[in-house]
Amino acid sequence: MAGEQQAVGRREVVTGVARRARRRVAAHTPARSEISEQTSVGATYVRALMRSQLRAALGALAALALLVGALPLVFLGPRVASGPLVWVALGLLVYPVMWLIARCYVTRAERNEADFTGLVTDPAEAPGSRRADA
Repeated sequence: MAGEQQAVGRREVVTGVARRARRRVAAHTPARSEISEQTSVGATYVRALMRSQLRAALGALAALALLVGALPLVFLGPRVASGPLVWVALGLLVYPVMWLIARCYVTRAERNEADFTGLVTDPAEAPGSRRADA
């Protein structure tokens, strides 16, 4: 009777990894595999990124060329060429505008890269994302 009572009162505990902690099997990410396998579709993705980065760089270069190209027009007047306006324009006005152009370019380039990364990564692998079935 004591053995029977012991068998009935004994419990088995099954342990496992919590559902949230389980690793999901890596899904096939078509864009990432196309790029790593260097297919024509992957080349198109990379070419699109390069084109958008080139567009941002050419825009910044055009803005800088307009800034530097407009300076001689400011100094064309005979009274202006000898006055302090030249030094104010060269020393105080040009550099903040150049910094603003550079900052806009960096922001645009980072946005292009973030968009591209969002395109080629699996949404479930993104930081902070949760799957409903996990």
